[in-house]
Amino acid sequence: MTAATVVERLRASTRDWHDALEATPFASAMTAGTLPVERYVGQLAAYRVVLEALEGELGRVPDPSSDAGDAVWSPDLVKLPLIERDLAYFAGLGTVPGPWAAEEADAFVADIRQRAADSDLPALLGYLYVMEGSTLGALFLHPYVTAAYRLPGTDGVAYYTSGDRDRWARFTSRMNQAFAAPEAQEQVIAAARIAYRHTAAITGALSVGLSPPSPAPAPTPSR
Repeated sequence: MTAATVVERLRASTRDWHDALEATPFASAMTAGTLPVERYVGQLAAYRVVLEALEGELGRVPDPSSDAGDAVWSPDLVKLPLIERDLAYFAGLGTVPGPWAAEEADAFVADIRQRAADSDLPALLGYLYVMEGSTLGALFLHPYVTAAYRLPGTDGVAYYTSGDRDRWARFTSRMNQAFAAPEAQEQVIAAARIAYRHTAAITGALSVGLSPPSPAPAPTPSR
């Protein structure tokens, strides 16, 4: 039997976290079109802090796999300018991030800095897996955001529209090549679960005070 790839194991090992995030008041309000715009911008602001640290550290920590082939991390994965473009768009409309999730984002950044100080590249790439996967999922969510806030084109959703299947395939192929050994895979999986814990904390902070969306009315029975 063929051994599972690191991405297959990551998907299976983090499914519980993924499902829990989809069930949060923040996510439910987003798909219902009732999420206050300040909360959406608050998520962008929190992720900007995280991405600034993660992408910066990934650019500095040496990648041993680059000697044997393509490194997992490369400039084509950079997303910080996209999220900054979104924040600038909303700032131009007078919408700034609320007080939510700053502390939780800083806690994530502290973990990133420590992993980088330890030259723990597998952990940093486990964190990247979660952040990269979040924008693949955002492809499903961005129409709700565009409709709720009446956004033209990609204004305000550059980050949410940055994922695509080809990009994901390139990234996961690199991950599978770099982490074929079971021991290395375990490191990445453990880190990915930590990253999900941090993103859950950010989403939880952004969910505080949100009411569950009202259920749609039942259809009137025909007579």
